[in-house]
Amino acid sequence: MDYSKILKGKEYEFINTNEHLGKHVILLGLAGSYSYGTNNENSDIDVRGVTLNRKSDLIGMTEFEQYVDDTTDTTIYSFRKMVNLLLSCNPNTIELLGLNPEHYMFLSDIGQELLDNKRLFLSQRAIQSFGGYADAQLRRLQNALARDAYPQSEKEQHIFNSVKNAMYDFKRRYEIFEEGAVKLYIDEATNKEFDKEIFMDIQLNHYPLRDYKSMWVEMNNIVKDYDKLGKRNKKKDDNHLNKHAMHLVRLFMMAIDILEKGEINTYRKEEQNLLVSIRKGEYQKEDGTFCEEFYDLVAEYEKKLDYATKHTILPEEPDMERVQEFVMAVNERVVRDEI
Repeated sequence: MDYSKILKGKEYEFINTNEHLGKHVILLGLAGSYSYGTNNENSDIDVRGVTLNRKSDLIGMTEFEQYVDDTTDTTIYSFRKMVNLLLSCNPNTIELLGLNPEHYMFLSDIGQELLDNKRLFLSQRAIQSFGGYADAQLRRLQNALARDAYPQSEKEQHIFNSVKNAMYDFKRRYEIFEEGAVKLYIDEATNKEFDKEIFMDIQLNHYPLRDYKSMWVEMNNIVKDYDKLGKRNKKKDDNHLNKHAMHLVRLFMMAIDILEKGEINTYRKEEQNLLVSIRKGEYQKEDGTFCEEFYDLVAEYEKKLDYATKHTILPEEPDMERVQEFVMAVNERVVRDEI
């Protein structure tokens, strides 16, 4: 199928008319189930892409990070934002560099250069980014399935682990704070509805307010996500949980490929049957929980990821000098009106 024809629909006119897009767009590709090979008759078309920052963004007063069109489920990142996300090995964006050729709906010369240089962005940061996403996905899955079966203290431990995992990445993305300056721990609850509760000890001096705000928002969102999962509509949530379960396994698969081979393989051809069977609910029991085979499968992938982590071929950090050269070369063409 020629997926590029989809962009000719009237609902995608914004790609040509928006001032941040048009000639600045360098890459558009399928995202979601179509890109993984797990789509079914109910799957929607999701589009993700990259657009160059305009000259005024680079040497003027304007700023632009991304364009989102909810009607078509399209998100197009600025080149600058995409590079930063790729450097962190963000799973939701790194997969855009590993699509099947036919899943690229538009690709300019600069877009092809980005794909040709994708190895520049791969580093051991993938261990934390993919592992963190998978860990959070698994814990949310467990918490949702538990309903009222898990003691409140165990659910609190799930939240604690997810927040701690997020904090691991704070030290790279925000102003560094000294060890112990932000301490999380579980203790006897002061909330009368809880047995155990998460507490914080914070001692920060001369710390940027905006960085603190961003960290607080991330932690707060994790807690809110768990609270939402406690309120289930069984039929609707079973479909969502099967998708979560499938994505959990898929994240392991992608992470292992990246760490062991230095390859970004978004379309999972060899494991397609397995992923589709998980999505269809073949690993879910009548009571809505998952069978032991599913957790055995997850445990096996956890072992593979652990091995890949210890024997990875990737450098600890990206080669920032080469990344800088590539980004400067692209942006220089924008400034010179050569695109």
